[in-house]
Amino acid sequence: MIKHFFLIGVMFVSAFSASAQSLATAYKTVGNANPISGSIFCADPTALDYEGRLYVYGSNDHQEFIANGKKGENSYGKIKSLVVFSTDDMVNWTFHGTIDVGKLCSSWGWQFGNSWAPSVTWRSGKYRDEFFLYFANGASNIGVLTASSPTGPWSSPKSGPMITGSTSGVSPCNWCFDPGVVIDENGQGWISFGGGDPNGQGSDLQPNNACIAKLKSTMTAIDGSAVKLPAPYHFEASELNIIGGKFVYTYCSSWKDRNAWSTYQQQQGITVSTPGKCTMCYMVSDDPTEPSSWKYKGVYGPHASAPNNHSHLHKFNGKYYHIYHSADLLNSMKSKGGVDGSASTFRSICVNAATVTESTPKINSVTLNQSGVAAIKNFDPYVLQQAETMATSGGVNYENFKNLSANTDISGLGNDASRNMTVKMAQGAWTVVRNVDFGTSGATSVTLRVKGKGTLEVRVGSRTSTSVAIVENTTTSLKTYTVDVDPTKCVGVKNLYFVSTGEHAIQFDQWQFSDEVPDAINVPFIDASSDASSPKYYDFGGRQLKGMPAEGFFIDENGKKFWRK
Repeated sequence: MIKHFFLIGVMFVSAFSASAQSLATAYKTVGNANPISGSIFCADPTALDYEGRLYVYGSNDHQEFIANGKKGENSYGKIKSLVVFSTDDMVNWTFHGTIDVGKLCSSWGWQFGNSWAPSVTWRSGKYRDEFFLYFANGASNIGVLTASSPTGPWSSPKSGPMITGSTSGVSPCNWCFDPGVVIDENGQGWISFGGGDPNGQGSDLQPNNACIAKLKSTMTAIDGSAVKLPAPYHFEASELNIIGGKFVYTYCSSWKDRNAWSTYQQQQGITVSTPGKCTMCYMVSDDPTEPSSWKYKGVYGPHASAPNNHSHLHKFNGKYYHIYHSADLLNSMKSKGGVDGSASTFRSICVNAATVTESTPKINSVTLNQSGVAAIKNFDPYVLQQAETMATSGGVNYENFKNLSANTDISGLGNDASRNMTVKMAQGAWTVVRNVDFGTSGATSVTLRVKGKGTLEVRVGSRTSTSVAIVENTTTSLKTYTVDVDPTKCVGVKNLYFVSTGEHAIQFDQWQFSDEVPDAINVPFIDASSDASSPKYYDFGGRQLKGMPAEGFFIDENGKKFWRK
C-alpha cells in the first residue's frame, strides 16, 4: 500500500481530472507552424543565426494594435519598437520582448519618428561579438543600433540617422528606408535600401530608388557613395545575401502595370517571366557597385495575404527558409470573433521552406501555407526553459512588453531582452510546446516558477488531458515549486501544455523537468512485505528507488512511521 503526502513547497499529483472550465480560443492551430506567434502581430522580418539559434526581428505591429484599442487600420505611425523571437527547432519560438527604439533614439529629438523593417547582422570582434541592427525611421532615413548579444541591451551609436536623402549617391530616392545588410566573405559590410514610386529620373520599369553602398569598418557609416541598382519594378523590402560567392539582392515589386516587360527582356537577353505585382524578386551580381553586373533572375516569393510584402531569405542549420509576413493571424481572429471587425492590415511573421541552388545561385518559387515548416529537432524539457517559449497559445498576455530595466534579474536563457518577463495567464489561458522529448525512462518531476494568486496545471498530450502536476500559488512574488510527476505519463515525444485554471491570473516565468531518480532522504517509503534479502524502497509518489538511503523517514505497508539513521 502506497501512501501519498504533501510536503512543504512541493506537491505530488498522481492523477487529476481536467478542469471543466472552458479554455481560451487558439487563433493559430497547434499543428501549424505559421505564424510564428499565435498572439503577437509583427512584420517585415529579418534574421540572424547565433550559437545554434535563429533570431528573427520585425516591426512591432502589435504596438499600434494596442495603441488603436485593438481596432481600426494599422497606419504604421505608432510603431516605435521592434520585436525579437528565437528558435532552435523552427516550431517553438521564444518571445524575447521588444526593442524600444524610440527610447534608445530619444537623443535624436525631432529626427526620430518610427522603427520599421529591420535588417540585422553580426561579426566576431576583437574583444566580443558585435551585433548591428538597422531600421527604417519611417520612409525618410535609416538608423542603426549596436549590441554585444542578439537580444541586447541595444544602444544607438549615433546622435541621428545613419543614412538620409543627403547621403552621397542617395538622391533622388523617394523613400530612404527598408535596409538590407550583409557582411561578405572578406568581412566587408554592405547595405541596400530605398523604395517608393518612380522618382523624377525613373520610370515604372526602373523607378531608380534602389540603392547599395559599402559600410565602413565601424558598420555604422557609409564608405563612399551609394550606387543605384537597376531593379525592375522595384518598390520596397530590400535585403542582401551572399550565396555561392555572389551577391543576391531581394526586393518587393511594385503595383505598376508591366507594359515595358517585353522590351526589358529583349534588352537584357532574358526569358524570365513577367514578375507579378507585389511579389518578391531577386537579382544576382559578383560586383555590387557596378550596376551593369546585376542580373534579374525572377520571382521567388508570392504575395501573401497581407496588403504588402516583405521577406528575408536565410540559411539555418543547412536549410534555406523564406521568412515573410501575412495576415493569417488577423484573419483567424476575425473569423473566431477575437478582434473588432474594423481591425485591418495587422501582420504576422511566417516561415516556409525555400529551395536554393547555391552554385547558380537560383531561388525556386516558395509555397506559402499555414502548416509551415517541420521541426528540425525535438524539444529538450530537461534544460531551463522560458514560459515565453511556445508553439501557440490561447488567452496569453505578457507582463512586460517593452525593454526592461538594467537592474532586473537575467533569465536562465541569459538573454538580456527576456529578463524578468513572464507570461500572464488568466483563467482558461494556455500555452503549448510541441515535440517535447521526455525520453524512454520519462520525467520524474517538474520545476515551475510563477507569481500571482493563481493555479497552473501541466498537461501532456492534450490541453484537456489529466494534469500531471498542479501548482497553486498564493503570493505576488516569484516563487519556485518542484512537483513530482508520473514518469509513465511524461515519457516519449509529446506536446506539453501549461494551463491556467484558477480564479485569478497567474504569471508564468520558467519551467524545467527532471528525469533523476530521487535520493529519497526526505520522502522515502519502504516495502516491508518484500524479501528481506532484497527489499524494495519507494518514495511517497510510488516510484521505486535505487538502493536504500543512508537515513530517512520510512513508512511500512501498514502505515507505521519510523526514522532510520
